[in-house]
Amino acid sequence: MTAQISRRSTLKIAGIAAGAAGLGIGTGTAATPASAAGAGFAHPGLLHTTADLARMAAKVKAGAEPYTAGFAKLTANAHAQTSWTPRPAATVYRGGGSPQNYAALYKDIHAAYQNALRHRITGETAHADTAVRILNAWSGTLTSVQGSADRFLAAGLYGYQFANAAELVRDHDDFELDRFKTMLSEVFAPLSDDFLVRHNGAVITNYWPNWDLANMACVLATGIFCDDKAQVARAVDYFKNGEGLGAVRKAIPVVHDDGLAEWLEAGRDQGHALLGVGLMGTFCEMAWNQGIDLYGYDDNRFLKGAQYVAKWAMGGEVAYTANTRAKGAVDGWSGRETASDAAGVDPNMTRPIWAMIANHYTRRRGLDASYLTRIAAKAAPEGGGGDYGPNSGGYDQLGFGTLAFTRDKATAAEASAPPSASTDAHSGTGTGTGTGTGTKKSASSASPSASAQGGRGEDLAATGTSDFPAWTAAGGLAALTGGLLLLRRRTRTGGGRQS
Repeated sequence: MTAQISRRSTLKIAGIAAGAAGLGIGTGTAATPASAAGAGFAHPGLLHTTADLARMAAKVKAGAEPYTAGFAKLTANAHAQTSWTPRPAATVYRGGGSPQNYAALYKDIHAAYQNALRHRITGETAHADTAVRILNAWSGTLTSVQGSADRFLAAGLYGYQFANAAELVRDHDDFELDRFKTMLSEVFAPLSDDFLVRHNGAVITNYWPNWDLANMACVLATGIFCDDKAQVARAVDYFKNGEGLGAVRKAIPVVHDDGLAEWLEAGRDQGHALLGVGLMGTFCEMAWNQGIDLYGYDDNRFLKGAQYVAKWAMGGEVAYTANTRAKGAVDGWSGRETASDAAGVDPNMTRPIWAMIANHYTRRRGLDASYLTRIAAKAAPEGGGGDYGPNSGGYDQLGFGTLAFTRDKATAAEASAPPSASTDAHSGTGTGTGTGTGTKKSASSASPSASAQGGRGEDLAATGTSDFPAWTAAGGLAALTGGLLLLRRRTRTGGGRQS
C-alpha cells in the first residue's frame, strides 16, 4: 500500500508546477511556505471584500431591506455578543480520541466571525475586540487536530471558517496575525492538503464530494489568508482537474439538455448534498474575490448543478444517473456502493447557502436561475451558526447570506466583465469558462504529518455515520478500473450528456 500511495502522490506533486504556472504563479519548490511566498492577494478578500462590507454597512445604516432583516438575524444570535468567552484547547478531537471536544472549536469560530462581521457593519470596537480575543486564544493554544477520518472534515470546515473570521480583523492592532498564520499553516492546511493527495489511504472514490470540497475550501482560504500563491494554485487546479469526487466534473457528472446538471451526492441524502453545494459556492466566491472565475468554469457547470439541487430540494422531480463507486483501502479491504436514484427530500430543510449563489448568477452575471431565486427567497433572511440546530451540521456554513450577498443587479457591461483580479499574479485566469481538458494534476505537495497519514482499515468507512450500513463488501474492484467512478446511463425523458 505504501508504494502505491507514494506513486500516486508523486504523480500528483509533479502537476503542481504546471497548475501554478496556469495562474501565473511561480512555485520554486513543490510547496512554498506561506512565510516565503510573498504578498499579492486582496485583503479582505475571502467571502467578503472591502466593497461588500461597505455595501452592508451603508444598507443597514439606511434601513434598507432585506439587509436590515439579515442584520437582525445576526444581532439576535447568541454567538454575536461581546460577552462570548472562548474555550481553546491544545488538541481538538473529532470522530474519535479523548475527548471529542470539537464543538467548542466551531462555536468559538462562529462567535469570532459574527462579532467581526458586526464590527465591520457598525464600527463598534467591542465586537472587534471580542473577535480578536477569541482568535488569539486559539492561535496561542491549538497545536493539533486529531480523531478518526473525521479529523479531515474538522480541518477542512474549521480551517476555511477560521480564515474567514480572522480576515475581517487581520488589521486590528491586537490581532496576532503571524501567530494565526502559523496555526493555519501548521495545524489545518497540512491535513487538508494531505487528504486531497492521499484520501486517508482510501481508493479515490471512497469519500463523497463534500469531503474534498471542505478540504479544498481550507486550502484555498488559508492560501489567500497567508498570501501563499502555490497553495491557492493547488486548490484552483484541484477544482478543475482533481482526482477525487470534489472536482467539479465529478461532483456534477451529468449535464442534461434541460440545463440542469446532476449533483452526485443527491444520491446520498439531502443534508450532505446541501453541504456540498454550500461548500462549492464558498470556494467559488473566495476565488472570485481574487479575480478567478470558477463560478463560470466549464460553461457555468456549477450553476447547472446548483439549479438541480434547488429544484430537487424544493420537492421537484429530477433525473439521476445510477452510479457505482468503489470503497475501501488501497491494497486493503474493498467494497462497492450503488446510488440508483435521487434521495427523498424534506422541502422544509434549509441551510444558509442560497443567497450567495443566487446573487452571483442573477445579480452579478444577469443570468436566469429560477430555482435558485425561489429557494433563496424561501430561505431568507438567512441566519448563521446556532440558527440551524445545535449539532455540527448547523455550523457547516458561516451563513448570513441575505445580509452579506444581496446586491443590486449589475449593468450589462458589469455582468459581462471578468472578475477584477487583485494582483497580476492571476493573469490568465480570467473567466475560466473553457472545458479545461488535459492532464489531471493534483492538489498538494505538502509533507504529511504523522497524524495526517491514513490507511487504517477500520477508519476508512467513517464517511458519516449513515454510511456504515450503506456499503456492502464485494470483490472484483479491478473491474472498476483503478477505483474510478462508473456511471450507468438510465433511460430518462429529455436525455442528457455524461462527462
